[in-house]
Amino acid sequence: MIRGFTLVEVLIALLVLSIGMLGIAMLYAESLQAGRSAQLQTQAVSIAADLADRIRANNVSAGAYAGTGTGARAIADLSEWKALIATQLPQGLGEVRFLAGAPAAPSSYTIRVSWIQVGQADAVTYELRLEI
Repeated sequence: MIRGFTLVEVLIALLVLSIGMLGIAMLYAESLQAGRSAQLQTQAVSIAADLADRIRANNVSAGAYAGTGTGARAIADLSEWKALIATQLPQGLGEVRFLAGAPAAPSSYTIRVSWIQVGQADAVTYELRLEI
């Protein structure tokens, strides 16, 4: 009766173990990427909501926050908001559009925040629609 392990058996066991460890390392790397992506998405939602709160708080003429803004408070808010985007999101950009309302429909702002995810060529975009 032969006792112990042969060298071939040991090598096969090491190969199987190595493949398993590589799989675990790749899974860990993917989870880090997904966590970073979720963090950026959360920041984008928070940044868009921040501008929506500023628009609601500063009840000025319709469309004051569209484009570069009109009125001192709207211009200052947009400037601070764009600076926040630039510091919080990689290659982050912000855009605000205004749609004047009709008698049956309210006016609305569309707040768009976009950024580039690490390892992706296309921008990721979050859009918030605010009816006033």
